[in-house]
Amino acid sequence: MKLKKVRKVFNRRHKQALSLSQSAENNIDELLLGRFDHLTAVRRFVSSWMIFWILLAFITVFQLTNLSAYFQTDMPVPGGIFNEGILGTMTNVNPIYATNPVDVSLSRLIFAGLFTYNSQNKLVGCLAESYSIDKTGTVYTIKLKPGLKWQDGAPLTSSDVVYTYRTIQNPDAQSPLYSSWQGIDITAPNPQTILFKLPNPLASFPYDLTIGILPEHILGKLHPSDLRSSIFNTENPVGAGPFSWSQIQVSGDTPQTASERIALLPFTNYVLGKPKLNEFIVSAYANQSQLMSAFYSGQLNAVAGLDGVPKRVSQNKAYQVDSIILTAGDYVFFRTNDGVLSDVQVRRALVLAADPEAIIAQLGYSTYPVNEPLLIGQLAYQPKYAQITDQPAKAKQLLAADGWSLDKAGVLAKNGQELRFNLVTADTPENRLVVNMLKHQWQNIGVAIEPIFEPSNTYTTTLQDRNYDSTLNGISIGVDPDVFVYWDASQFDPRSSDLNFSDYNNVNASQALEAGRTRLNPALRVIKYQPFLADWQSDAPALGLFQPRFIYITRQTIYGLGDHTINSPSGRYDNVQNWEILTANVTDKR
Repeated sequence: MKLKKVRKVFNRRHKQALSLSQSAENNIDELLLGRFDHLTAVRRFVSSWMIFWILLAFITVFQLTNLSAYFQTDMPVPGGIFNEGILGTMTNVNPIYATNPVDVSLSRLIFAGLFTYNSQNKLVGCLAESYSIDKTGTVYTIKLKPGLKWQDGAPLTSSDVVYTYRTIQNPDAQSPLYSSWQGIDITAPNPQTILFKLPNPLASFPYDLTIGILPEHILGKLHPSDLRSSIFNTENPVGAGPFSWSQIQVSGDTPQTASERIALLPFTNYVLGKPKLNEFIVSAYANQSQLMSAFYSGQLNAVAGLDGVPKRVSQNKAYQVDSIILTAGDYVFFRTNDGVLSDVQVRRALVLAADPEAIIAQLGYSTYPVNEPLLIGQLAYQPKYAQITDQPAKAKQLLAADGWSLDKAGVLAKNGQELRFNLVTADTPENRLVVNMLKHQWQNIGVAIEPIFEPSNTYTTTLQDRNYDSTLNGISIGVDPDVFVYWDASQFDPRSSDLNFSDYNNVNASQALEAGRTRLNPALRVIKYQPFLADWQSDAPALGLFQPRFIYITRQTIYGLGDHTINSPSGRYDNVQNWEILTANVTDKR
């Protein structure tokens, strides 16, 4: 019985075990082995999600990169070495002696004046913080900026300013600025103040205070007669300008092939801010062939002061040509006291027959016409006093009424004298163009001229000796309308090198000139100048043509150079402390 019961229990449990085993087997088949059929699908599913996340990450990085570039701009940055080539030779960089283009450029870079010009060609303080004028209009009080330094670290004070201008006034120093500073008393009541006492009021006087100041602590012990030959002028000048002297390298076997490389370093304590360039090099070449060869080979960043634009430059868009208009005027000056040009009717006819607008159209650059002794838009300029030109028929009538008639040679003559004269000028491509066009315009009314083109050095002597009937020449006029030195009768002296190139001698015009320059009120100056402008128009001592340009050729953009008129070629440096030649991607922080 018991045995039978045991068997029943065993059989029941065996069946249960078999049932559990079968159930487990079925579950394995269903839950595990059966799932293997879906493994490929799962793998595809997982791969898809992985690809999605990778792609999303890539897009995110790409988008962030592009957004970063969006907020960056290619902008100029400080640094770099700038090498400027100039035609000529360094002889004397002292600002009271510098006259040639190389010397003037170096002087402007190394030395600083009381005043300078800003990027709008407005007179602003440099070493000077302010100035005032007393009630008489004859005493100018200049206040220096605090903490001024020389490039050797010594303090710059009012005694240096007094030393500079008194040296100019000393005839033993032989400065070409000597005549402009006679009769002015210069004193320094304290280290920050300078007093200039003038014999008469002079509205333009502040514009004369841009001359570079000299260091008394270095030069004060020299006798004025020794200053012009001092090694200070050529070996290690010390100024307070934007760049300080570093070194000079000279090469070339003969004067005709000589070149000089003058390296300048930024002056950290320059009063208008430390220059952004790491180095400024002035490379002077004795001939234009060497100069342009150095430029084409990439040795130079820029070339300054050529008489014209070389064909290779004009045909290559990689080069940039800046035609910087000068506050100056190109005129044909007529010798009013000699020969056929002493006849005022002849001079008036020459003005009427000329066509300056046609000449300007052939120059190859945009500029402004000059039709008065003052520039268009300048204080006291009056359109009603502008010269009337391009009227050849009226010119013929005027000459006929004056007794001139054509001879057998087709040239106007009177009393056996032909209306024939020479026109002398410096030999430049632009001057040749202008003279040849004038020759044709005046031939049309029966006037014969003899063009004479001279090398620059020879032409300078011709001007000084007044060895011409007429001359095409440019004169610097500047921002202020004081043109006294070019037209006042006191500036006519055949024995000197004064700048009255027409030998213009009109007492009424001179009185008006002197009255205009001695009035400080701008409105009153305008009134006082009008008789001068009226007489100048009537007397026709010269023919106004156009404002000339300064040619600056570069291999790249010079940021900070600016696009405005300047008063002289060295005016290109008015903002030199802000020049930049390098660029980089800079993040916009707005």
